[in-house]
Amino acid sequence: MSYKINYPEKTMYRSIKDISKKYPSALAYEFFNRTTDYKTFVKKIDDVAASLKYMGVEEKESITICMPNVPQALCCFYAVNKIGAIANMIHPLSSEENIAYYLNFTDSKVILILDQFYEKVCNALKSVDYSVTIIVARVQDELPAYMKMPYVLTEGKKYLKYPNTDNGIVWNEFLKNKATDVEEVAFDMDRTAVILYSGGTSGTPKGICLTDFNMNGVGYQCVDAFGENVGPETRMLSCMPMFHGFGLGININMVLIHGGECILMPSFNIKKYAQMIIKKQPHVIAGVPTIFEALLHIPDMKGVKLDFIQGVFCGGDSLSVELKNKVDEFLKEHGAKVRIRQGYGLTECVTASCLTPWDREKEGSIGLPFSDMKYAIVAPGTDDVLPPNTEGEIILTGPTLMQGYLKNPEETAQTLRKLGDGNIWLYTGDLGRMDEEGFVFFSQRIKRMIITNGYNVYPGQLENVIDSVPEVAYSCVIGVKDERRGQRVRAYVVLRDGFESSDEMKEKIMDMLKKRVDAYALPKEIMFRKELPKTLVGKVSYRQLEEEANSEEAAK
Repeated sequence: MSYKINYPEKTMYRSIKDISKKYPSALAYEFFNRTTDYKTFVKKIDDVAASLKYMGVEEKESITICMPNVPQALCCFYAVNKIGAIANMIHPLSSEENIAYYLNFTDSKVILILDQFYEKVCNALKSVDYSVTIIVARVQDELPAYMKMPYVLTEGKKYLKYPNTDNGIVWNEFLKNKATDVEEVAFDMDRTAVILYSGGTSGTPKGICLTDFNMNGVGYQCVDAFGENVGPETRMLSCMPMFHGFGLGININMVLIHGGECILMPSFNIKKYAQMIIKKQPHVIAGVPTIFEALLHIPDMKGVKLDFIQGVFCGGDSLSVELKNKVDEFLKEHGAKVRIRQGYGLTECVTASCLTPWDREKEGSIGLPFSDMKYAIVAPGTDDVLPPNTEGEIILTGPTLMQGYLKNPEETAQTLRKLGDGNIWLYTGDLGRMDEEGFVFFSQRIKRMIITNGYNVYPGQLENVIDSVPEVAYSCVIGVKDERRGQRVRAYVVLRDGFESSDEMKEKIMDMLKKRVDAYALPKEIMFRKELPKTLVGKVSYRQLEEEANSEEAAK
């Protein structure tokens, strides 16, 4: 397919290198008030690359980066890219069992971690069949001088004993030995540069193989869709984590390949997030719906002017109409001239591939496909394209589609299919529709569907209604195994601060549902919780709730 955007055929490292020549003194990132310009950033990347080569890392080997958003993670990521190795990105809060799985799955001989996770990783290595070198980074090494000693004497003190095994090396010691004449790998359209993960239907994570062209491609598409220039005057509050496509593809790489500045947040806390917005005045903020919902209720934001914000973007989960309206009103009240724009995508195409236009929106729509991305709606289980405004499975094609799932040709063949137009299409597993103008409307994950008494119930529909009740913070609707119905509908509800659960509150929620939901889809149970379990990227973990509920049913 022909492309509207001119995508430079460069590695991610070369993109950063070139931008550093153009803007050497521009700030690449800030970490707890300590800033690093592009010239220094590239020097750090080159140093890490030379040390990795000295260690014996070769092209196409996987290096596991098990880190939050800290400078060492950025430097290592682009260093791995420079030498043609593969960055295997995993969450630092992964369990010991999962860390062992990720290492064995990718044959990683090197893993980069923070010292506070050292003991957990050592335990994980007991289940790895080969020797792994652990590079141990410390937060204090990247803190400004006035913060370093207080941190070492408090939180950091607990981890100074690590590494305490032969296969561990501290980051600063690792950097002392460097290979000479380290060559930069040439751009290769088909080379896997990054492995990210998504949940598999069997519970086993699927490794998503992405290229330099994929990663940089989404960066150029986003800037095109944003309607704003991204460059040295652009600051992004980078709170979404690097192991996630949204965090790595947009919060980090998109910004850096255009010469912008990433304000790094190593961990998320809504109060700190609000404080960072106030103090750092970022031009762009992007996150999942739960972040924006929480931001609405932070007292620190009262009276704060947000006229510096040029873009607010939401992805990673469905943004309800009710929450969008509340965020838009919040932004207006605080002097922002923008509204929240909802994006849609999958890790299989890095991250977003569709976005609400800056100058037009339709209620309930996730917007228009990015330039060079084509969408279609097909009848589920077929390749038959449906007419406008007909619900079916969303499929898409374009330059950001993954190479495939690592070591999983069967799943790859089911997800990536070549159709009659000659293009490879990604079958998303999501239900939606597209109108005559190309606006896309997301309905629900196909697999997240409740069947009760033979009727299909889509949890997202119920959650949107429940969330519109003023006293409700958020909700999650699941199907619970039921001998008579197959499944019965259960709603978990978290109320806003200051409101208590009661029969009257249940009745109010049910009255709202009865007005907007078919009778067969109404929940048989409404259960109040103080909080609901979350996934590693902040979404409500409906799978965990399903497992808990069905285990309770089985025990009866």
